[in-house]
Amino acid sequence: MNRFLRLLPVMLLLTGTSCRTRIPEPECLLPRPTSIEHQRGALPLNFPLRLSIEAPDTTAATLRHFVLASGLPVEPASRPDDTPSRSAADERPALHLHLENNAALPASEEGYRLTITRRGIALRSRGEAGLFYGIQTLLQLHDRYGKRLPALEITDAPRFSYRGLHLDVSRHFFDAAFVKKQLRMMATLKLNRLHWHLTDGAGWRVAIDRYPELTGQAAWRHGATWQAWRDGGGRYCRREDPQAAGGYYTKAEIRDVVAFADSLHITIIPEIEFPAHSEEVLAVYPALSCSGEPYTTGDFCIGNEATFEFLENVLTEILELFPSTMIHIGGDEASKTAWATCPKCRARMQREGLTSTDELQSYAIRRIGRFLAEHGRRMIGWDEILDGGLAPDAVVMSWRGEEGGRKAAAAGHDVVMTPGSHCYLDGYQDNPTREPQAFSGYLPLRKVYSYDPAPTAMPGREHILGVQANLWTEYIPTPEQAEYMLYPRLFALSEVAWSTPEGKEYADFHRRALWLTERARAAGYRTFDLMHEEGERRESLTPIDHLARGCRVDYAAPWSERYAAGGAGALTDGVRGSWSYGTCWQGFLECDVDVTLDLGEVRPLREVTADFIQWYSAWIWLPRRVEISVSDDGRQFRTLATLGNDYPEEAERPAYRAFGWQGSDHGRYIRYRALHNGRPGGWLFTDEIVVH
Repeated sequence: MNRFLRLLPVMLLLTGTSCRTRIPEPECLLPRPTSIEHQRGALPLNFPLRLSIEAPDTTAATLRHFVLASGLPVEPASRPDDTPSRSAADERPALHLHLENNAALPASEEGYRLTITRRGIALRSRGEAGLFYGIQTLLQLHDRYGKRLPALEITDAPRFSYRGLHLDVSRHFFDAAFVKKQLRMMATLKLNRLHWHLTDGAGWRVAIDRYPELTGQAAWRHGATWQAWRDGGGRYCRREDPQAAGGYYTKAEIRDVVAFADSLHITIIPEIEFPAHSEEVLAVYPALSCSGEPYTTGDFCIGNEATFEFLENVLTEILELFPSTMIHIGGDEASKTAWATCPKCRARMQREGLTSTDELQSYAIRRIGRFLAEHGRRMIGWDEILDGGLAPDAVVMSWRGEEGGRKAAAAGHDVVMTPGSHCYLDGYQDNPTREPQAFSGYLPLRKVYSYDPAPTAMPGREHILGVQANLWTEYIPTPEQAEYMLYPRLFALSEVAWSTPEGKEYADFHRRALWLTERARAAGYRTFDLMHEEGERRESLTPIDHLARGCRVDYAAPWSERYAAGGAGALTDGVRGSWSYGTCWQGFLECDVDVTLDLGEVRPLREVTADFIQWYSAWIWLPRRVEISVSDDGRQFRTLATLGNDYPEEAERPAYRAFGWQGSDHGRYIRYRALHNGRPGGWLFTDEIVVH
């Protein structure tokens, strides 16, 4: 796209007033530059800087418009060709932008060298993107130091070429203005890929001329929130329905957002879900499902040739809207159930010599990949596209942990790492009992910052293109809450993506994140209150000492190996669980917790208690009832307490509850029984049986 045709309609984030107190330099910069050399002195900005640009005409025009709109104190050079004149008035400091192929500069076209002296500012790069990112750094410095910039030289380049943010607009629709606002922040953070999740079962969000029902009906539903829609049966409605909620982007809006992103050196990668997560499509075009009936499945029928005709027609229009080389096709979480018995799918498998539904999915993915390749594009998909074999040129987006990404990279496939453990920003970032409703898991800022997508010893690490933060919006119905979940955790991801891991130090990053959070709020973003972060669950921070610590535990029913938490000694090791149920909590699937502790001898007792979690979205519930009993000999037990549970099973907010007895008694053996609520697929999680 010709950026000269796009006068930047944006004042980037870091402009305006701020505290001008001198501080140790340059702790404000985020993401952290590759190297900073401090010089003596400072550059006063008592008058506007002259702007001088050495670059081809189109690039120079784009940069000129951008810099003049950025809020930096500059004015154009007096001559139209941007060459500084020799008048006395033009002896004042200048901002020189140089686009040059200089071996002394970073090799990446996104890298740059920024030099600030008492005489002016010089910014050099091999590419227009590098000059753009250097200006972002200069904007941060100007916002922090105001009219007296510290003298320094910064040499900087990104660690990864792919630095992404995923935004789900299917579960809840966010308008084009909101998307452009996040693009501005992405530019500040030097992120360069927006993965736009435009279609999913909760709604279709992009106009397709050939299939008007996708936006006439599949984009609208009863239920203003995803939860209300789900609980109401997950039905779609006509746009004209007075109760309709939802929305979509017109083609004009898509083109405008794509052009705006391009002006900020951000590529938008659209996602069109296939072969699953397509309930909305199959509700309005049910002939594309195996059953031929609406509201029966979210999987396309792979045996039906009309499925591929539909997808190729949709993708043809998508390719006209999005110039991105990569096109995301989803590929995740197909149930494949109907395929096994569908006559059309079975016939396809027989014709193609396929022996499993995994291979049938691989056939479908490869076929769409070939279509994209024929149109000069490259397929990217979630790591399930590995199942059954992967096309050589496909890019894997690893979300189910890192295993899929590591496997693909070792086999020579390009990979974008986005594991849920570190990159899913729909999880809670602080105490889940107090934070706004989120989906699952506990992901604080510190953990995001700790992530390394390509450690040194990783086989195939050269195939790791980069890293991406994902924001899924099941429980995020408003723009304000979306920003609250994004920031400041996206700040941490940006530094993971841009900066090298050497020298990373969380306390230093935290200081910079506090400053940028304040600036983001001043610019109109709603952020998490990092200054008052509660942090990890207090009980998990230090081991607890009690009478049963280290004692043997006999299990009447086994724990799940998925959540072993240390195995046989987990309930008496003195370690309490964190806010995350995946750490130090022992999980029991579809069974009671029924254990007996041996204290070694008869001891006086005054308390027996254990904590449990309810986390509705993860199918973890508090026990229906708890029974605590004691015995001197291990044969005859007497009841200490029978405890009920008054927390509603349908309550979706996480809860941490203690179920225990207090009193005066004695015994050697303690039986602790927590009864499962009977829901198929349901869990019980506990961390420690504390005895005093």
